[in-house]
Amino acid sequence: MQKEFMVIGRANATTRQGSPYALLKVTDAEQSFSVSVWDVAPDMAPFPGQLVQFVQVKDFGGKKSCSIADMVLGLMADENHPLYGLIPRPINRKVWDDTIANLLTFCTDSTLVPIIQSFAEKLYKPYSEYPAATTVHHAYQGGLLNHTHQMLHMLEGLYPCLPYQIKVERCILAILFHDYGKVYEYNRQGDTQPDMYLLGHIYIGAHKLQNVLEQHGVEAEEVKRIVHCILAHHGQREYGSPVLPCIQEAAIVTYLDNISAKVDAMEATPEGEYVPALGTHVQKG
Repeated sequence: MQKEFMVIGRANATTRQGSPYALLKVTDAEQSFSVSVWDVAPDMAPFPGQLVQFVQVKDFGGKKSCSIADMVLGLMADENHPLYGLIPRPINRKVWDDTIANLLTFCTDSTLVPIIQSFAEKLYKPYSEYPAATTVHHAYQGGLLNHTHQMLHMLEGLYPCLPYQIKVERCILAILFHDYGKVYEYNRQGDTQPDMYLLGHIYIGAHKLQNVLEQHGVEAEEVKRIVHCILAHHGQREYGSPVLPCIQEAAIVTYLDNISAKVDAMEATPEGEYVPALGTHVQKG
């Protein structure tokens, strides 16, 4: 029987000729290594937390590779499996609640504060069960919660440093909902769903938040500015945003999202590998 490994990292990569492949990091607790997997669509490669076995692995100059046909794909490791604790897990509820409580001390808008409180409570559980992406960053169950929390936690430190008239409530709400649509784009294992192609997470999150704000009687002009922060959060039209950040709060949300995503992508990618989403070869140390 082949040895069982667990996938602890997954990234899209391309060859020098431009052909895509999946780059996996796997472990059996005794050893960890990276392996390039050929002949597989990037979003169909094994997901972090999934158990795999290798029928055959080739080694060229210290770099391992195999075809997807040379792998036996198993189930997701449950909490009783000895390898379960080797991938990131969602932050606990107290950490989330403490960050929200600290951010609320900066808030003054009596209409928006109850909305923040209500949805911070409601979103913890679903976000703790879904990935933020299928590859590149926070690509594991609960990654959506950790990514959202990283942005909120950075805002918690950044806001007091800015000597400007920033409306922090806009930033908090936009961060809470900026990737809300990922719950509809993916299932819990990270498989893509039809809504990714029909609507996309930017529209889903913006539409949901707009409805919430309107139902709570928020003024139309304020709704427009908060929703703008979601629509603009990818920063560029070629990255999927229909508009560019044109208010301070939108710029803050955009850069916090970018920092969280790119730093996590570098953390999850082995040294020397080229990541198209980053446009560079990752270096460590």
